[in-house]
Amino acid sequence: MTIKLHTADEIRAKIGTEIGLSDWMMIDQDMINRFADLTDDHQFIHIDPEAAAKTPFGGTIAHGFLVLSMIASMGKAASFAMQGIYMGVNYGFDKVRIMAPVRSGKRIRGRFALKDMIERSPGQWMATLDCTIEIEGEDKPAVKAGWLSLQFVK
Repeated sequence: MTIKLHTADEIRAKIGTEIGLSDWMMIDQDMINRFADLTDDHQFIHIDPEAAAKTPFGGTIAHGFLVLSMIASMGKAASFAMQGIYMGVNYGFDKVRIMAPVRSGKRIRGRFALKDMIERSPGQWMATLDCTIEIEGEDKPAVKAGWLSLQFVK
């Protein structure tokens, strides 16, 4: 995949606009189980379909942190890079809200808007993205987050 490089002015011109929409991604029980093993979070609502069926969720649901972590993969759809970039890093989140459960077998996608792009110091730019993780066929999103990343440019 070739990433087009942009000037600071080109990137700043996109502030306030949607810059990416990912493909749909399946969240299945196998993925949920592997995440449970990886994080040692084996709460029954995630891994026990029989017990979870008796809850208001009606079945197993993905861990909120699993859904949030998919931002890294879905964020490729919002990929933009400044001319002269030699490194980009995750800087964290301003705010994260896990708003709705993602049931096993549902698909999610990420919608990304550029909120801000500032030069923190010479050669170091911080982007703030408004991220919404949507659940296919549902009105309420799974996650809303303000995602921060840094680009280091020469």
